[in-house]
Amino acid sequence: MNLNFISHQIDKVWDYLSDPELWLAILGGAIRIVLILLISWLVVGIVRKIVDKLFVQRQHGPIRIPKRREDTLKKLIKSVVAYVVYFMALVMILEVFNFEIGPLLAGAGVAGLAIGFGAQNLVRDIITGFFIIFEDQFSVGDYVLAAGIEGTVEEIGLRTSKIVSWTGELNIVPNGNIDQVINYSARNGLSVVDVNVPYESDVAQVEQIIQEVAETLPDKYEFILGVPEIIGVQNLDVSHFVVRVIAETEPVFQWAGERNIRKEIQDKLYKSGIKIPSPRIVTYSEQEMDQLTQERQQNRG
Repeated sequence: MNLNFISHQIDKVWDYLSDPELWLAILGGAIRIVLILLISWLVVGIVRKIVDKLFVQRQHGPIRIPKRREDTLKKLIKSVVAYVVYFMALVMILEVFNFEIGPLLAGAGVAGLAIGFGAQNLVRDIITGFFIIFEDQFSVGDYVLAAGIEGTVEEIGLRTSKIVSWTGELNIVPNGNIDQVINYSARNGLSVVDVNVPYESDVAQVEQIIQEVAETLPDKYEFILGVPEIIGVQNLDVSHFVVRVIAETEPVFQWAGERNIRKEIQDKLYKSGIKIPSPRIVTYSEQEMDQLTQERQQNRG
């Protein structure tokens, strides 16, 4: 009896698999899925080219936007279009498998209420991302400090932003975690250089040497905007006094400005016979100490 039952089931499976209509339906479904994916890919590609072309035309129009802002908007528009098109493609593929989309979406709405509290972070990320882009807090190519991460912005999305550290690491940061931003690219930078000079040196002579160096820097380094300014003696230390020099630079070039200004001043001071002070240790013999003690006592007397 068991053998007859098994044989009957095998015959039913064989009849089902050997039905030409089944294979025609599978073939038709596969073709539809391939066409849906192909059309989606073409639509995304065409829209991306249209977006690029529109922004190129805008560059020659009366209203222009900064390149960093342009790169941000282009990537965002392309990303949103891709999400929408591929979501529609997924819905169409589900229909190929005879899934009822209406009840599925209704169920998703009920489930959405159930997981609403769990999706708060997602909603927060999207809202924060919208305001980052709308307020132009930072754009692609800017050097920023955001969420404790410092680097160059590679991409801004509605949910996450990508920041590349200066050592090469790619950091993907949820927008909701960005509560404070320092944008080094938004304004010109300021290089601040403190020059340590031994007390044996004349202040006026040192400032004159630094001034001579400062006047040559804008021609040597394009990112230094104008002649650096000598603020004067900033501090008095144990073995030296400190002369402060400041210079305006192009955005993000303040650190390069400090390195190059420091180097040029150091070279000039060294050639002028003024050496950077260093800690000194003075030793006295017992006889010299006795002599110094006697001289102090005589001076007090």
